[in-house]
This record gives sequence, C-alpha cells and structure tokens, in this order.
Amino acid sequence: MFLWMAIHSAVLAQADSNFQQTPVPLAGYLRLVATQHLGYAAQQYNVSIAAAGIESAKVFPDPQLSLDGFDNQHRLLKLSYGYNAGISTTLELGGKRKARVALAQSGLELSQAQLQDYFRQLRADATIAWYNALLQQGLLRVQQQAGDIMRQLAAADAIRFQKGVITATDARQSELEANQLLNSIYQQEADFKTALVQLNINTGRSHGDTLLLPAGGFDHLERDFNLAILIADAQESRADILAANATKTVAEKSLALVKANRKIDLGINAGVGYNAAATSDIAPTPRYIASSAGISVPLKWSNHYKGDLHSAQYAIKQAGVAYNQVQLQIQVEVTQAWYNYHAAQQQVQQFEHTLLTSAQQVLQGKMYSYQRGETSLLEVLNAQRTWNEVQQNYQEALFRYAAALVELERAAGIWDIS
Repeated sequence: MFLWMAIHSAVLAQADSNFQQTPVPLAGYLRLVATQHLGYAAQQYNVSIAAAGIESAKVFPDPQLSLDGFDNQHRLLKLSYGYNAGISTTLELGGKRKARVALAQSGLELSQAQLQDYFRQLRADATIAWYNALLQQGLLRVQQQAGDIMRQLAAADAIRFQKGVITATDARQSELEANQLLNSIYQQEADFKTALVQLNINTGRSHGDTLLLPAGGFDHLERDFNLAILIADAQESRADILAANATKTVAEKSLALVKANRKIDLGINAGVGYNAAATSDIAPTPRYIASSAGISVPLKWSNHYKGDLHSAQYAIKQAGVAYNQVQLQIQVEVTQAWYNYHAAQQQVQQFEHTLLTSAQQVLQGKMYSYQRGETSLLEVLNAQRTWNEVQQNYQEALFRYAAALVELERAAGIWDIS
C-alpha cells in the first residue's frame, strides 16, 4: 500500500506542461517589449502630439472678410443703394509667434525626455519580470527535486516496513512528507505560470494559450562599477534629469511667451465701398466708389495686473528646485543600489562557496545513516528541509543579485544587460 501511494504521488507531482511555450532569451524579450508593449506605444503618441503642437504654434491670426449692402430707395424718393467690402487682420508684435514656436519646441524636447525615462523604467521592470520568471522556474525545479527525493524515500520505507525493518509510523511519516511537498509543487506551478503571464503582458501578446519561457540563466551579473563615476554620469545624462532640465526650459519659454503676450497687437484693415447714383430731386448724388484703410490699437489696461507674469516666474523657480531635487534623488538612488548590488553579490558567493555544499553533504550523510539504521527519520526530514530551504534561498539570492544589478543600472541610467 505504501509503495502504491508513493508511486501515485510521483505521477501527480510531475510539472504541468499542458501549455504552449515559446523560449525567449533576455535580449529578444526586451526587443519585444520595446516594439510591442502597449503602454509604451501609447506614450509615444505624446511625442507626436507635441510635434503637432509646433505646427499649431506657427499659425498666423486669421484675416476677417466683411461684406454688407444697403438700399435706401423709396417708391417716391429715388435714393441710392450700394455695398461695402473690407478685410482686416491682427498684426502680432513683440515676437509672440516666435515665442509660441519656441515653447512648443521645448515641449517636444520634454516629451521626448519623458518618453525616454518611461522606457528606462519599463526596460528595468520588464527585465526584473524576466528574472522573476526564471526564479519561479528554479523554485519549481527545487520543489520537484525535493519531491522526488521524498517519494524515493517513501517507496524505500514502504519496502522496509514490509520487511519489518521500520515501524508503520515511520513509513506513514515518509508518505505524509511526500504528499506535503506535492501541495507545495502545485502552488509553485501556479506561481511559475503567473510569472510567465506577466511576460506576455509586457510584450503585448494576447494569445493566452502560448506563454513566453525565459531561455537563459542568472549569468554575467558581475560588474566592477566606480560609485563616484556612476553618480556623476547619472546626474548628467539620466533620462529624468534631462526631463527636469527640459521642464526648466519650458518654464523659461513660458515666461518669454507671457512677456510677449503683454505687448500690444495692431489691427489693420482695408475696405472699399460702392454707392450707386441717387436721382432724387431733393438730394441727387452721383455714383461713387470709396476706399478706406486704418489701424486699431488696443488699450492694454490689463497689463496693470501681473498675475500671469508672476505665475510664470514662480514656475521657473519651482522647476529649478525640482531639478536640484532630481539630482539629489539620483545620488541617493545610485548609492543605495550600489550597496545593495555588492551585498547581493556577496550573498551569492557565500551560497556557492559554502552553504550549498554543506547542506547537500549533511543530507547525504543523514540519508546514508538512516538507511543503515544509525539515525532517525526525523533527522533525515530536518536535513531534507534544510537542503530545500538552502536551495530556495540560493535561487532567491540569485534573483536579488540580478534585480540589484538591474536597479543599479536603472539608477545610473546605463544599460548593458542582455
């Protein structure tokens, strides 16, 4: 009976692979993210909208055409009739159009910098998602290996029980531990598939029956960065500092436009009028054509109020403070990420040099002693749990190592992870 239950558990514990998988390396995955991510595609329209805004800023004021007619005739008084036609427009002074175009161009530069910063964040988040899928795959493999070991131990204990070497309680305990691990495997399979679904979302894939599978490992994570150089380069070239600088430029151009709008504009007009001849005995008038031209000058009493001017000036000061805050934030983020990266690197080295080997040797020794009847089942189970925990912690340490590198390069505004 124990042997049958162990074999039955072995069948159930196999990983569910009833879904189509498409292996993708990290570099190929990031190319898919750059070309197919829906959020990034939507953000790109902001650049197009800003570029269209430049064309809108180049527009001159539309002229106005006026037409009117009159008829003064009477059944008794033969008076005249006629019509008037005129055209008028506004002549912008003070460089308003130039200021509008300059503001729109700086807005385009800001949109481009914001798009670049959006992709910087997206690329880092997508890479962490890829490594997380790799982590979940590794954890599933660890759980399956642990399940295999426990099923083999349960099957062996079933035979030993039949031979009277161990008690029924020990045999049941082995089978219980195997089934307990089976539940963990089921949950880990769900976590693994959930991580794969996130990869589909990042690449804009709508085919739910086909999941991307990370092809690769936690390789080539070693870097030798100089903290001072990283901070200096990030404060000069990171996308969000460029966006903050563009925001300062936009604020300055906005002030220039406000000042230009406070200058007067001239209205110019020209017209022609036709008056037909009047044959009235009281007031006869010959036919004539009259032309006119003129200008209109607005009285800018509104310039007495300077709220728009002060608002633009405060916006420049605000943008300057925000720029300094971004610089400080970059310094903090790079420094924190640098320390976290080196800590994660040391943790991985500790696992690879000491912990993995020691835990495996302890488990092998306990199992050998148990088979010879020199130790108890409880000691074997404790050693097995320790071995599983060490392997899981190692997988998580590898993930933290990769994530720390991603965060460091995200903070530094560089990228060489492929």
